[in-house]
Amino acid sequence: MASSQNYNAGADLLDRNVAEGRGAKTAFIETARSLSYGALLDECNRMGRLLADYGIAPEARIAMLVLDTVEFPIVFLGAIRAGVVPVALNTLLTTEQYAYILSDSRAAAIFVSAPLLPVIEPILGTLPHVRWVFVIGGEAGRHLDFRTELAARSHAFTHAPTSADDTAFWLYSSGSTGAPKGVRHVHSSLMATARLYARPILGINESDVCFSAAKLFFAYGLGNGLSFPMSVGATTVLLPSRPTPKDVFAVLKQHQPTLYFGVPTLYAAMLADADCRPENGSQRLRWCVSAGEALPEEVGKAWRQKFGVDILDGVGSTEMLHIYVSNRPGEVRYGTSGKPVPGYEVRLVDDAGADVPPGEVGEMLVRGETAADGYWNQRGKSRRTFEGEWTRSGDKYVEDADGCYRYCGRTDDMFKVSGIWVSPFEVESALITHPAVLEAAVVPRADADGLIKPRAFVVLKPGQQSADLAEPLKEHVKARAGAWKYPRWIEFVDALPKTATGKIQRFKLREL
Repeated sequence: MASSQNYNAGADLLDRNVAEGRGAKTAFIETARSLSYGALLDECNRMGRLLADYGIAPEARIAMLVLDTVEFPIVFLGAIRAGVVPVALNTLLTTEQYAYILSDSRAAAIFVSAPLLPVIEPILGTLPHVRWVFVIGGEAGRHLDFRTELAARSHAFTHAPTSADDTAFWLYSSGSTGAPKGVRHVHSSLMATARLYARPILGINESDVCFSAAKLFFAYGLGNGLSFPMSVGATTVLLPSRPTPKDVFAVLKQHQPTLYFGVPTLYAAMLADADCRPENGSQRLRWCVSAGEALPEEVGKAWRQKFGVDILDGVGSTEMLHIYVSNRPGEVRYGTSGKPVPGYEVRLVDDAGADVPPGEVGEMLVRGETAADGYWNQRGKSRRTFEGEWTRSGDKYVEDADGCYRYCGRTDDMFKVSGIWVSPFEVESALITHPAVLEAAVVPRADADGLIKPRAFVVLKPGQQSADLAEPLKEHVKARAGAWKYPRWIEFVDALPKTATGKIQRFKLREL
């Protein structure tokens, strides 16, 4: 990396690859389209010129409601190279949620994939900061056509003279515990996640083909599908549509990626799918990765047995940009999140902030160079989350005798039964070991005496019936997790409320 006073993440990821001779190499593959590193650099230069022509100056913000198409890296990296700050937004939100985020971010322009335009169209007149809307693919109508605008620009453009500590981009937290927060990340962090995690843990190299079912707007997906492969000149396969088991298997079979990144709920759904057979996967897979929520032990073992490839489960966050505790090749301990990634330090603390000994539950704090620069416009929450060099994760963990960290639940999700902490994740993991159960979520509920007990919401596998299943499930949990932990109430549901990144929104279940 160049000096901290002269560093641009877009130039590092793009210009360097072309300078090193990879201009003709494929950077991104999407459906019937592909983009080489050289073509991507040209398009990003045009993007920089477009922003300048419309008076969108360095440090201004643009909002991205962009599907996982080749336009995502063009807009995202083109803005970063120009010193403009892209704000990558979840593509599955409601009109009301976009109204909040677009107003909060004060973005000067919106770059939106055509299928998403109808969701924000009703609120565009209420956003005084938004001056332009660029539509990607499809009919632009009264707005600007992105491809037409881009093609009209020269590809002669010099990247902005930013520094390593300048804000490069924003991501909004997924809102698993409430309203999303704008998380500000600096230029040095994209490459730092690749240097700390992708290279030493995954051994990522130029010959790899990466496929992330987790989308690029998600911190986890952004690393998997953009900064990790581009850090070494590898290739990424993009899937614009929702990652159903059918579509994911189709990508795995057609493109034969070497690295696959998913989330626990998707791995479980794929294992339950009728087409879950080794021949429908990739024969070149080196590793699979999971994050977003803890991977149940049963799911990891079933995947390895089916496909002969381990899932490296880890924990990361939007605030830290990617994974900082992980299982690693040759040291996979299913049921745990593994050990700290070299370059990161973690501590477990009690409610008073004192370190807890191994074997006791504590909130995980993490220290590392990829920590965000704080939340936008939320000073109080920034102070509570970012404590000097340490970042509060909001996750409760236990460190075992081998130094591996076992997930217990979100700080807000933990509760006590008979004075003993109960981990919702532990009860959920016990429930999904039952052959009839696909997914489960556990929350606290007061009984007739006002005492807190577990309450479970269960999604059954296709073809399974809920009749007379509640009592056997309770006994199953007693045998697996402990007599006091079993759910006193079990409700069978068709689906669990989740964020677009696959995290269960237990706060919505607690509100029922």
